[in-house]
Amino acid sequence: MARQLDLDLVEVAPLANPPVCRIMDYGKFRYEESQKAKESRKKTVHVSIKEVKLRPKIGKGDLDTKIRHMQEFLSDGHKVKVTLQFRGREMAHPELGSRLLDSVITQVDGLGKVETQARLEGRNMTMVLAPEKKAPVKKERTSGDPKTDESAPATENTPAAAVVAPAPEAVAEEVPAAPLSPADIPPAADEVPPTAIVESDT
Repeated sequence: MARQLDLDLVEVAPLANPPVCRIMDYGKFRYEESQKAKESRKKTVHVSIKEVKLRPKIGKGDLDTKIRHMQEFLSDGHKVKVTLQFRGREMAHPELGSRLLDSVITQVDGLGKVETQARLEGRNMTMVLAPEKKAPVKKERTSGDPKTDESAPATENTPAAAVVAPAPEAVAEEVPAAPLSPADIPPAADEVPPTAIVESDT
């Protein structure tokens, strides 16, 4: 049957009893599977860790440049590993490194949060910052929004003024007619009064 249809006979479930086979175009099937895998790879978010190295005696200009790089990394969705390197007698004053890292945290506030607190590992003090998850922005409702349509039924939370009443001209009120007097009734066509005939002498 597969040869008659110019298709392939593919074994789908070899462990079943009896084995299950399917008639299909195997080349087209492989192409569709590769396209699905490609689309799924596009949707995945690749989070990488960027490392920024600092020194306890770093200058203000260099520190501002490093912090600017951290802000760019965090805004792009990357994690940042801050490594503070101590050398020589600097190991005797780890509190200087803690102050420096605290100032870094305050300057990247709003873009990143501390994922791993600062800890001393040998001659290095490391800290990991993770990007902040931004809350979704709520769209403002416009007059054309169907959710704010006036035809929507009023709920318990809807104020009474919000319920739209029909236009006055749309409501036809039945006003009782006043009784007519005999003088107001027009004569019928058959009942036209005869005109007076005036005879002249000439």
